[in-house]
Amino acid sequence: MAWLLREGEVLATLEVAGSLRDRVKGLMGRDHYEGALLLRPAHSVHTVGMRFPIDVAFCDEDLVVTETLCLRPFRVTRPRRGVCCILEVPAGAFERWRLRPGDKLEIAGE
Repeated sequence: MAWLLREGEVLATLEVAGSLRDRVKGLMGRDHYEGALLLRPAHSVHTVGMRFPIDVAFCDEDLVVTETLCLRPFRVTRPRRGVCCILEVPAGAFERWRLRPGDKLEIAGE
């Protein structure tokens, strides 16, 4: 099991979606989700077919957050330049974590 960290603090359990199939599916079809899903590589996301809103963090190759937003179901983001992975979590998690652009994330146990 992998963990998502910021400055040594564990934020959540982490699932990494590295295959095309896993990235396309993402969190679709789930009623809820505990933890975080990292889509790698990815430049944009969609919430088509999702049952709950999500927080999204666009990250560069060093896992530095470049932008965050909250997406309701049936939305699509435009591709972002300089982004190579995207973090998806249930809506409200970023507020609880106080996650902001500029934060550097880490993966442990991958």
